[in-house]
Amino acid sequence: MPGAAHQSVLLPEAVDALHMQPDGFYVDGTFGRGGHASLMLDKLNDSGRLMVMDRDPDAIAAAMEMMGGDARVTIVHAPFSSLGEKLESLGYMGKVDGILFDFGVSSPQLDTAERGFSFQRDGALDMRMDTSRGQTAAQWLAKVKFSELVRVLRVYGEERFAKRIANAVIESREETPLETTAQLSRLISDAIPVHEREKHPATRSFQAIRIAINEELKEITSMLPDALDALAVGGRLVVISFHSLEDRPVKQLLQKEAKGDDFPPDLPIRADQINPRIKLIGKPVRAGAGELKSNRRARSAIMRVAEKVRA
Repeated sequence: MPGAAHQSVLLPEAVDALHMQPDGFYVDGTFGRGGHASLMLDKLNDSGRLMVMDRDPDAIAAAMEMMGGDARVTIVHAPFSSLGEKLESLGYMGKVDGILFDFGVSSPQLDTAERGFSFQRDGALDMRMDTSRGQTAAQWLAKVKFSELVRVLRVYGEERFAKRIANAVIESREETPLETTAQLSRLISDAIPVHEREKHPATRSFQAIRIAINEELKEITSMLPDALDALAVGGRLVVISFHSLEDRPVKQLLQKEAKGDDFPPDLPIRADQINPRIKLIGKPVRAGAGELKSNRRARSAIMRVAEKVRA
């Protein structure tokens, strides 16, 4: 649904952090519904260029509607793990002035029942970011082994009742296929003996299953080195994450690249010999009180910024 409403998190902060030049080349690797990309485009002159990417066909439809007629914009339907390949084909590897990623699930994805992301809206149990390919959550749950389901729920959802939920799924599917979000939500609620205040019992499990079928963490870890390679010296990388599983690989890679060469700790090396590849820009940024009041989905967002200092 291209026209569905969506509030981009940390909108001015993220675009300001890119330190945009009017004639630069920039990438929005997670178009969503175009909040960040629209503000980025506003800062470019006729010589500036913007590449927008998303693997969600609805997001690409929104991009075509909003920016398809703008000669400055290149629209790419692909997962962001293909960033390096796409930029290489355009001749921009090592020449990009700024890259932005917002890992959050968009409001239209959550609010559109048939996408299957939300336990609060009954719809087909899909959960795919790219509805044109891959297996749905229903297909995955129909075949997944008990041990793998437990692992996914524990690792990606930090769900302490993972075994109870996995047992319920295995037992239930032998009688009736799990095909809707309402079915799965009820099953999880019934399987969990203790419910938290102000948190739906299916929250962690839905997150875990979504991460698993979309390979979200694999996407992030495979993309990050390419993103740094793609930047020109002086170019900036801005990443917005929404939970620790997303933020951890970002934090670890940026800290490693900002540290520089990994010399033995007792080796006498001057600071100018460490040779870091990037520098970290400021401290991690979180949404302010005003944004949190108008957009509850911003409460877990954290933004990290780095600038490339050597090729």
